[in-house]
Amino acid sequence: MRFSISLALTMVTAINAQTIFQKLSINGVDQGSLTGIRVPGSNTSITDLTSNALACNTGYHQPVSSKVVQVPAGSIVGTKWGHVIGGAMFTGDTGNPIAENEKGPLQVYLASVTNAVTAGTSGLKWFKVASVGLSNGMWAVDTMITNAGWWYFTMPVCIKPGQYLMRVELIALHKAKNPGGAEFYLSCAQVEVTGKGTLAPTITASFPGTYTATDPGILVDIYDGNGTPNGGGYGYTSPGPSVVSCDDS
Repeated sequence: MRFSISLALTMVTAINAQTIFQKLSINGVDQGSLTGIRVPGSNTSITDLTSNALACNTGYHQPVSSKVVQVPAGSIVGTKWGHVIGGAMFTGDTGNPIAENEKGPLQVYLASVTNAVTAGTSGLKWFKVASVGLSNGMWAVDTMITNAGWWYFTMPVCIKPGQYLMRVELIALHKAKNPGGAEFYLSCAQVEVTGKGTLAPTITASFPGTYTATDPGILVDIYDGNGTPNGGGYGYTSPGPSVVSCDDS
């Protein structure tokens, strides 16, 4: 019986190996679980690129945080992922923070808002501040798993001070060779960027709208002939606009 239960749990993990972005750190300071983040109550992925949920997800865990996290421009921002809210679904959960076969990029977008706590998500203009895909055979997701669920980026020093929604997305590409196979996991944090930056980008994205089902970074076979997830030997380009450059500020 013990073997059967163990096998069943392993199978559940393999089938239900999703993830949730649920915590921030700023320059190494842990901000606390769910603090300043609109965290979805479910770890289910989004596959419909026309869905309004592609902006900041939906079905938020209640109560939604009323905190706005201070993010100095130039700071190192940590994003923490877990299989379910709190991390592991059960002791020995091999799907925490996400199953190892779910390769793909992590990206971060900002949208300027007046009030990050009360702002809606419709019609926002998003610009990309971080993006890591495949580098030297390692996916951004691999780095996140290696760091026990943490993935880090540097907030560009040139970002104009103000309140923003910060959209952090992970795209799982293990099924992406088929239309609708790419799986999007995302949450939006409520942040206030501080500093002396002046950059307010004019090249922006819309969610939904910018991504399409046939984008090369969304409809893609990441495996080579030997089944190695190396971008099929051709590398990988993440979807969406380029990361903003402080040379433009």
